[in-house]
Amino acid sequence: MNASATKWIAGLVCCCALAAPAERTGRRLFVEPFATKTAPDKLRQYVIAQLSKFPSVSLVSSESGADQILGGGGEIWVKGYRSLNPRSGRLPSDGTPVYAGYLSVELRNTHGETVWSYLATPESDGGDISKDLAKRIARHVAAAMAEEPAPPRAAAMPQPAVTIHGAGATFPFPVYFKWLTNYRRENPAVDISYEPVGSEAGIRRLLEGKIDFGASDNPQAIREISPEDENRYLFFPSVAGAVVPIVNLPGLTSDLAFTPQALAGIYLGKITKWNDPVLRQSNRGVNLPDLDIAVVHRADGSGTSYAFTDFLSKTVPEWKSRAGSALNPKWPVGRGASGNEGVASLVKEMGGSIGYVEYIYAIEHHVSFGKVRNQAGEFVAASLESIAAAVSHAAPVADDFKISMVNAPGAGSYPIASFTWLVVPAHIADDAKRKALAAFLQWMLGPGQAQSAALGYLALPKELVVRELAAIGGMK
Repeated sequence: MNASATKWIAGLVCCCALAAPAERTGRRLFVEPFATKTAPDKLRQYVIAQLSKFPSVSLVSSESGADQILGGGGEIWVKGYRSLNPRSGRLPSDGTPVYAGYLSVELRNTHGETVWSYLATPESDGGDISKDLAKRIARHVAAAMAEEPAPPRAAAMPQPAVTIHGAGATFPFPVYFKWLTNYRRENPAVDISYEPVGSEAGIRRLLEGKIDFGASDNPQAIREISPEDENRYLFFPSVAGAVVPIVNLPGLTSDLAFTPQALAGIYLGKITKWNDPVLRQSNRGVNLPDLDIAVVHRADGSGTSYAFTDFLSKTVPEWKSRAGSALNPKWPVGRGASGNEGVASLVKEMGGSIGYVEYIYAIEHHVSFGKVRNQAGEFVAASLESIAAAVSHAAPVADDFKISMVNAPGAGSYPIASFTWLVVPAHIADDAKRKALAAFLQWMLGPGQAQSAALGYLALPKELVVRELAAIGGMK
């Protein structure tokens, strides 16, 4: 994870005050300065101006007079240049800049608890990106503040000193890092560590008894690696996320649209040029170059790979028969990289390349990610809203909490959405570890959920949280 992201992972700090606006009838809100490299004061003033339009928000000039505090951070960068003369055929480095960016925000109560969070990305390429981000943030913040506030949490009960080790998926690592940092602050006696080594490596360590919990984005990870041990472990969904195709095409300012057939064709080695007719058909008006496609995939056993190949297997019969879905499939073509971080970094380095990563890795590495055609025939980009649509249209979650959401039906559904799971032994002999792990899982399903959207992960549906809490109570 890059340095800019960690500035707001562990917490948000107030730096200065704003001029007092007229008093309103809504809940009192103080807006902190945002941790951005580009024009943070301007962005903050835009957010304040947009929030002032909502009656549910009453802006105040200091944190001491607020009921809630809004803060966050992000980045804005030049995505490319739009040529003033499209017929020139040259890279338009002197054309009109096209900006991209994001702003991660959290709403905290006076006790410092995060009660709501959101990741805002621009809705269009044109206009002022700061205003675009401000409009999105204000709309969602106002809706959150209009809801009945949750009561303050009771102080955490003291826990005996205990050390717990986990390892596994890189897909959820940004939010797990944030959770463990915040949980340790509230429960200093409990030391929980997590290594993002990939789903397969983490599950193997769990099966060998080397760690206390694993993590995977593949609900069948135990069955795939060691079928006879499947009933010895419990799967608890932690958040939902998305796998996105990322590309590095110099000079390209628009995000590409991919059909399942195009993605399968590229990863099968059948589509080798960016200007292939299959790609041109779904990207009309985009000047695709006569450039070789450099394919990048995961080198390690990965739940991200499972979600990606599960989607291709469910939508393209040739992919299912030739490669199938697995943690570590037999890739027909391409170059491997370790972890979501490794794939994002390699694609960013290689012109003409394509890869796939969890949503937040694409944003933090400033790489373009494409839209994917869903079951309803729409080309949909990953966002908190499109992941939520996929969750709402997916099949009911089974009693063991295992489900594949890829290719979910329904308008607006992002087609490569997935839950990610924490995997724990069904029976834990060490009483202190069992109680500490259960307490963390309960915290994850409470305060942890409110913190997840700031990093682009969707909080779990409330009815699923209730079911998981009941299952945690049955851990032995």
